[in-house]
This record gives sequence, C-alpha cells and structure tokens, in this order.
Amino acid sequence: MGLSIRAYARHRGVSHVAVKKAIDTGRITPLPDGTIDPDAADAQWAQNTLQPRRAATQQKISTPQTRRAPAEAIPQRDAIDASTAPMSAGGTSLLQARTVNEVLKAKLNNLELAHRKKELVDRAQAVAHVFKLARIERDAWLNWPARISGQMASALGVDAHRMHVVLETAVREHLIELGELRPRVD
Repeated sequence: MGLSIRAYARHRGVSHVAVKKAIDTGRITPLPDGTIDPDAADAQWAQNTLQPRRAATQQKISTPQTRRAPAEAIPQRDAIDASTAPMSAGGTSLLQARTVNEVLKAKLNNLELAHRKKELVDRAQAVAHVFKLARIERDAWLNWPARISGQMASALGVDAHRMHVVLETAVREHLIELGELRPRVD
C-alpha cells in the first residue's frame, strides 16, 4: 500500500495536480490500487522529467537510486543525445518523445513553408499534367504524316498515298518504342 496522490504530492513538494499530470502523461505509474509507491515514483519522476538547470534543485529531488556520477562525468545538458537518455518502462523516455515531436514539427513547418512559397507541386496534378502533355505530343505525331506526306511525295516525285503509308508506319513504330519507356515521378 502506497501513498495517496495528495500525500505523494506533499512528499515531492509539488501540487496534487502536478502528480495527476505526471500519472496521466505516463511519467509515473501508480500501483494497481491507485496509490503511489514513493520510491519507485521518485525514480520514475527523475528519469522521465526534464531536469532543472540548477544543481541545487537537482540534488533536492534526486534519490539515492538515481544519483549520478560526479559532476565532471555528467555531460552538458545541450550535449545529451535523445538516444542515450534513460529508458522508461514503455521503452521511450519523455525526453526522447519530446525530441521526436519537435523534429516532426520542424519538418512539417518546413513543408508548410515550401507549400506557401509555391515550391511544392501536388503529385497527382503533376502526373495528370505529364500524361496530358504526352497525349498531346502523341496526337501531334500521329497527325504529322497526313499533313506532310503530300508535300514530301511531290518533292521526291513518288506516290502520295504510298509516302503517307510509309511515314505513318514509321511514326507509329517510333511512338510504340517511346511508349515502352516508363518515366518515374516518385
């Protein structure tokens, strides 16, 4: 049987609201009966809460189980990597979760900024536009033999119909070769 939320709050020197928030966010876990084991909760609190910058406050809230090595062995706060932060029971510390969240927010902000600057293109619209342009190009090539075959036949002195059939066959074969190429837009 552990302490009640209010009793644990008095033990920590914080408000009961702070303890409830710590339970709700998973920084500390209550016992199955809803009470709090003060030793385990102190360790979880120290492990899953960003430590204050003042050493005096850190000494006040740390417990014998969570005391660290001498000050010269402690890395600077800015040099702490999220991957080396202590792991909680869930596998991810609060610091790691916050770091991942901030990185994700930064990436989303960059994407939104690029979108507002009109530097991004909608993929579906781009694919549709490329398809439309390719269709227009294909249709222009398919109509080209009918337009030019008469002029070429008279310049070369050959039958206009035969010239049209030969040109149309050559253009269709070439378009089939081009159609086998699959451009990737991803």
